[in-house]
Amino acid sequence: MRVFKFGGASVKDAAAVKNVAAILRLFPNEKLVVVISAMGKTTNALERITEATFTNRAAIETLIAEIKKYHYSILEELFEDRSSQVYDEIANAFVELDWATEDEPTMNYDQAYDQIVSVGEIISTKIVSAYLTSVGINNRWQDARDFICTDNTYREGKVDWNATEMKAKEKLQFTTENIVVTQGFIGSTSENFTTTLGREGSDYTASIIAYTMNAEDVTIWKDVPGVLNADPKYFEDTVMLSQLSYQDAIELTYYGATVIHPKTIKPLQNKSIPLRVKSFLAPNNQGTVIDSNATHNAVPCFIFKTEQMLISISPKDFSFIVEENLSQLFSVFASCNLKINLMQNSAISFSICVDNNEHKAEQLIEKLKQEYRVLFNEKLELITIRNYDQATIDRVSKGKIVILEQKSRTTIQLVVKSK
Repeated sequence: MRVFKFGGASVKDAAAVKNVAAILRLFPNEKLVVVISAMGKTTNALERITEATFTNRAAIETLIAEIKKYHYSILEELFEDRSSQVYDEIANAFVELDWATEDEPTMNYDQAYDQIVSVGEIISTKIVSAYLTSVGINNRWQDARDFICTDNTYREGKVDWNATEMKAKEKLQFTTENIVVTQGFIGSTSENFTTTLGREGSDYTASIIAYTMNAEDVTIWKDVPGVLNADPKYFEDTVMLSQLSYQDAIELTYYGATVIHPKTIKPLQNKSIPLRVKSFLAPNNQGTVIDSNATHNAVPCFIFKTEQMLISISPKDFSFIVEENLSQLFSVFASCNLKINLMQNSAISFSICVDNNEHKAEQLIEKLKQEYRVLFNEKLELITIRNYDQATIDRVSKGKIVILEQKSRTTIQLVVKSK
């Protein structure tokens, strides 16, 4: 069997859903598990609803109405018959969303986030599965929460691999159909609360399924021709990388390349399962293959992370930053569930660059201030270049003020702000 993953852009409207069906028709004799993300920017919209649930409850009704309008417009274009069962299924999914937001939250923010935001994947897969059936593509809808088992680390669920493998082999059986449609991004705790696997986690879902089911390969369908050496939003003359080694791919994702979720590579490498990144706009093109056969990539690769915060931490008594301090600091970082994008230390200061997540960053700074002097800068950009030379450094730093720089033999990272 093979695993296909379609992200939000590939199911953003009715035409896109029809295109997914056209791609699946290219593989008539393959057994496929098809992982689908929420449609378009639905996850962003559901995040706004989660925020409103805690801070602006008067806005919830309007925000939900916007999501309903968006999805029902897609439904009406795909299914002219309003008596189709899919309308009832989508209505039921929105009822769950209403229930999750109707009262003052009793859960903490992260747990409530997972219960609300996960609705996007449920709705998108219901629509896609029903459309495939309507055009004669036999498939079965499967709830990923029935087999993706995690702990209760909400918004960053840690997979219970043994339980997941056992349940995946039970739930992902092919009987009368060759296609199983399921959700990316979501899982479930042993108490049946929904968890999510981290933002953009549908790639990781595809990787988990491939690992547990010993898939032939995984294909991620994107709106780009393959893995590019830079985000085309920032660079006009990007280069497509036809092959990447697992090591190069995991390095790029670690530093923030958004084409693949950072956790995707490890399970695939562990079982030597190839990962393909292909264009849903040109499905017959080769795209990028990530496997153990590729040689080291020497093409300069650029990764840009905006909305960064640089936090500098110093002892209040002007003493050195020593191992004991570092141990304590990393414990605080872990307790705030904060990912560090760059770190650097001197005799009396330790600096980290992190995503400016409003909830996590504020919590971190308040905890650190209890024992340390804390300074921070916001609205920064982190630029990472793999396989750099001076020309590439000059290119990305033009018009920028470099606040912090860190180099290794193959990688340079620059924290910058505009002049």
